[in-house]
Parts: sequence; structure tokens; C-alpha cells
Amino acid sequence: MDTGKQVFEARSLDALAALVGEELAVSDWMPITQERVNRFAEVTGDLQWIHVDPERARRESPYGTTIAHGYLTLSLLPALSEGCITVHGTRMAVNYGLNRVRFMAPVRVDDRIRARFTLQAVEALPHGGAQVVWQALVEVEGSSKPACVAEMVSRHYP
Repeated sequence: MDTGKQVFEARSLDALAALVGEELAVSDWMPITQERVNRFAEVTGDLQWIHVDPERARRESPYGTTIAHGYLTLSLLPALSEGCITVHGTRMAVNYGLNRVRFMAPVRVDDRIRARFTLQAVEALPHGGAQVVWQALVEVEGSSKPACVAEMVSRHYP
């Protein structure tokens, strides 16, 4: 079955600069299960019924079911990117933060999500390495509206 996955491999940090502005990778689809949502709720203490009470959500929510936390969707970006982006010649990469985040549509339990990654910027760091900015657009299978759009900033060291 074709998942639509698009893997990107750069031979080095230097090779990235020429690709700014291009969509370079698309992750595999990832299922969002009630168990995943419940575990996230437990860890974060966000036990709002819209996330953890399927029966009440079926009766009272506008979505007809429980939904994932926006921050759960956001927290899955490293796993989604790791499966489809590789930059060779780096000994480590660290998450440096986010520039912009928007949660534009709900992710219902039992939906599948994937992320599309567009390279936004590559800037040399003073003592070697580079700061890399990716736009991540999280899609919900079967929906025309993205669930989340975020600019992820990471630092890569050779």
C-alpha cells in the first residue's frame, strides 16, 4: 500500500541551504488512539472530558467523539520527522523551540495524522553547525483542513 511517505536525506548540513522553500519530506500516517490520548492526559494532567471521556464526548461535544490534545499533536512532530528526515554529517541535533504554532482543526480519536515538512531557513551558527527551521503541516487523513501548522527550530552540530 502506498502511504505517500516521502523520505528526505541530505548528505550534509551545507547541502540544505539550496533547498530552502521546498517541501522535502512527508511522514508515514500515525494512528491517534484513545490509549495514546489517555496516556498524554495522564502525563500532563489535562484530563478534560473532551479528551478522556468517550461517552460524554459522544453525547455533548460538537465532534461526536473524543479528540487529541493540541499539544499531543504538537509533541508528535519529532517522531513524525525522525521517520522521514535525515541529515548526514551531524553528530547531534537539539530541539531549539518553535516560532509559530496554530491548531486549526481537531484530531479525533481513531484519525490518522501525518506531517509535511518544508524547509524554511538554514543559518550557520557561530561555532559550527546550523540552525534549521522546518514548517510542519499536520494533516488529518480525509480532511482538507490541517490540524496543526508549526515552525520547528532545531540546531544541528557536525
